[in-house]
Amino acid sequence: MSSKTGPAVAAALVVVAVVAGGAATLAVRPPELLRVGANYGAKIVCSNVFIAGRDAQAVLADDVQAPGHPVLKHLRVSVDAQRKLVRTQFFGFVGDGMAIYRPGTGCAAVPDGDVAQASQYQFNPLPIWAPSPNVPWPTGSQAQTDAAVQAVLDQDALAGPGMRGMAVIHRGRLVAQRYGAGFSAATPLLGWSMTKTVSAALVGMQIAEGKLSMQQSGFWPDKSDNRSPIMLAQLMSMSSGLRWNEEYGDVSDVTRMLYLEPDMAGFAMGQPLEQAPGTSWNYSSGTTVLMSRLWQNAAAGKAHSPTSPAVLSLPHDRLFAPLGMNSAVIEADARGNLVGSSYMYATTHDWARFGQFLLQEGVWQGKRILPAGFVGMMQQAAAISGGQYGQGQVWRWGPSGNTPEGQNPDTRFQLPADTYWMEGHDGQSIAVVPSRQLVLVRLGLTPHKLLYQPQALLAAVLKAAQP
Repeated sequence: MSSKTGPAVAAALVVVAVVAGGAATLAVRPPELLRVGANYGAKIVCSNVFIAGRDAQAVLADDVQAPGHPVLKHLRVSVDAQRKLVRTQFFGFVGDGMAIYRPGTGCAAVPDGDVAQASQYQFNPLPIWAPSPNVPWPTGSQAQTDAAVQAVLDQDALAGPGMRGMAVIHRGRLVAQRYGAGFSAATPLLGWSMTKTVSAALVGMQIAEGKLSMQQSGFWPDKSDNRSPIMLAQLMSMSSGLRWNEEYGDVSDVTRMLYLEPDMAGFAMGQPLEQAPGTSWNYSSGTTVLMSRLWQNAAAGKAHSPTSPAVLSLPHDRLFAPLGMNSAVIEADARGNLVGSSYMYATTHDWARFGQFLLQEGVWQGKRILPAGFVGMMQQAAAISGGQYGQGQVWRWGPSGNTPEGQNPDTRFQLPADTYWMEGHDGQSIAVVPSRQLVLVRLGLTPHKLLYQPQALLAAVLKAAQP
C-alpha cells in the first residue's frame, strides 16, 4: 500500500545478462535494467555526498547495496568532488550510471549523459535563518523534553530497524527526539514519497495566487486529446485514469521515469489514458511529477521559463524560508523538472516543521501560506481510493505491514480517527494527529519486507504524551 519509491533490486538480472550476452556486449549496450541500477546508485550516492555530507563508499554499502539484491555488491562508484559528478558501473565496466550535483536543485541522474544541460538547472539559495540551539523549537532547535515520550522513542522495538531520525512535536513543542548511529539532527534525510505532500502544498500556493484551481483541466493543449478533461483535483487524488505501473525490481514506468528518462515530466505526460478520469484510483509517482510541472508552468506564467532560477527557487524562497527549513531541498531532474514525487531532503527537525505546518492548516507564525480549507481538503478521503488516500497527496491509513489489502492497518492500533500520514519508501513517515496536536516524524532505511509499522510507535507516544 505504502509509497515505495526506489528500485532496491534494480540489478537483479545482471548475472543472467552476463551469461547470455557476454561482457563485450554488456559494455557497449547494457540492458535497461542494469542502467536503472547504475543510475539509481549514482543518484543516491550523489545526493548523500553533496547534500547530506556523507561518505560515498558508506552510502554505496549501506543505502544501495545492503538493502538490495546481492548482485548490487558488484556496483562500483567514483566521485569527482571538483565537478560534483558521480559515476557508477557494475564490475567496473557495465552500466555507466551518472549523476550531477547543482546548487539549489541537488542531484540529478543523467541517463543521456548530457551533463552540460543537466547542470543548467540551478539557483543560488538565499540564506535561511539558522535555528539557534538556545531557542525552543520551531524558531530554534532546543527541545523541551517530555521524559515519558522520550522513553517511548528510546525503545528499539518501537523505533524499528534502520531508524535514522525521530521527533515528536506536541502542542508546538519538540518534546522528544532520537537519532541512529552516524546520524544527527543536522543530517538531511531523504523523504522519498513524503515529497508528494510537499508538492501538494506547492500546488496550494499557486491556487492561493489564482494561478491554478482544483477544477482546472485542459493541461493537454489538443482539445481532442482524451486526456484533456483530466482535472487537477484528479491528479491530486491519484484518480486521473492515466496508465502507470508503480512496481519495482524491473524496468517499469516508475523506474524508467526516475532512472532512464532525462525529462521525467515529459514521460509522465506522455502516458495514455487507461480509465475514464475519476473512475479508478492508481498510486502513481508519475502523476505527482506531472502535477509538479503544472505548478512550475503556472508559477512561470509568461515572464519566465518553468525551469528558470526564478521558478526553481520558489519552494526555497516561498515555503522553506518562512518555515525556517534551512536544510530542505527538492531536487530537479536533468531537464529542470522538480521531482515532486520522490526527491526532497531535509533534517528531521525540518520534516517536523512541515508536519507542524500541516497541523496548523497552512498557517505559520500568524501568516496564512495555503488557502483556508486547503489542508482540510487534502485530508478528506478520495472516495475512489476506498478510503486509504486523501484528496491532496496524503495517506489516511498508515503503512500496511502484513495487513490484508483493503483493510485499514491503523484499526488494530486504535489511533484517533483524524490521524493522517505522509509516507515514503524504506520506512519514512510523518503522522499528524490534529485532535491531539501531535506530529510524529520517523525516518530511516527500513525495507518494506521487514513489515515495520510506525503505528505502534505512534500509539505509545499518544499514550505517554500529556493530554
